[in-house]
Amino acid sequence: MTVPESVPASNVANVLANLPVMGDLAHQSYPSATLYVVATPIGNVTDISLRALHVLSLVNAVACEDTRNTAQLMTRFGLHQPLIAAHQHNEREVAETLIARLQAGERIALVSDAGTPAVSDPGARIVDAVRAAGLRVLPLPGASAAVTALSASGLVNDQFYFVGFLPAKAKQRENVLQTLRAVTATLVFYEAPHRILDCAAALAAVFEPQRVVVFARELTKMFEEIHRCPLSEAEAWIKADPHREKGEFVVLLAGAPAAEEEQDLEAERILKILLTECSVKQAANLAAQITGRKKNALYDRALQMKAEDGQ
Repeated sequence: MTVPESVPASNVANVLANLPVMGDLAHQSYPSATLYVVATPIGNVTDISLRALHVLSLVNAVACEDTRNTAQLMTRFGLHQPLIAAHQHNEREVAETLIARLQAGERIALVSDAGTPAVSDPGARIVDAVRAAGLRVLPLPGASAAVTALSASGLVNDQFYFVGFLPAKAKQRENVLQTLRAVTATLVFYEAPHRILDCAAALAAVFEPQRVVVFARELTKMFEEIHRCPLSEAEAWIKADPHREKGEFVVLLAGAPAAEEEQDLEAERILKILLTECSVKQAANLAAQITGRKKNALYDRALQMKAEDGQ
């Protein structure tokens, strides 16, 4: 994590304190007996919100995935609230502690190492327990690796399906992917660097080679890379540079084509086969009989395919 060289880390808190908008933050309501779910940067430390910094400065304690990482983030902004380790192995036990403190009227912040807590990160069990205890949970929006990658992918789809991390074992991973073949929404995966090649191979084995895949690596960091290609080229792209197996990944896969588009693709596949043995007119006639698609449209497409092949 880095801050701009023009603003030394030791001066960040003073710079923020003097911003006119900080007065607006101070006049907002920050209720006690509340768990604040605070999004933190996914890479670039300056992506943290002013509201997040203000809340982190006033809470009684911060529950965090790794106290070392959060201590580093807090120190960068001159913050020194007590930290409570709250990771995947102790969530249930920590939830009881946090509930007792909230019931006593304290404000507690919940953060993960990076991004929004409880989204493929610890926190969901704590939030569930706090809500079950009848206490308030207040979210502070901010960085999310999935949304960041989607915004720069260029994949045009009004829907996305967040999968998160796939199983590490090959058969379990394949089973999960098979259930996703017909999903028309953009598929969003998280992947660790040591499994990115296995992930690409698994996707290529299950999905159509022409589907577009996007690899978003080291988002918001110095070596950020966002690459888009057909799925058939994914493994070769990763293998072409050893640096492409480093860093945390968001992998986006274009959704399954809609039913109409699937029919068009099948008609084109049949037309291509027929053109190797038949004239354009014959191929179009036969393809129309087989697929039920319009003969004139297939004839025009056959002419285009012949032209593209230079025949």
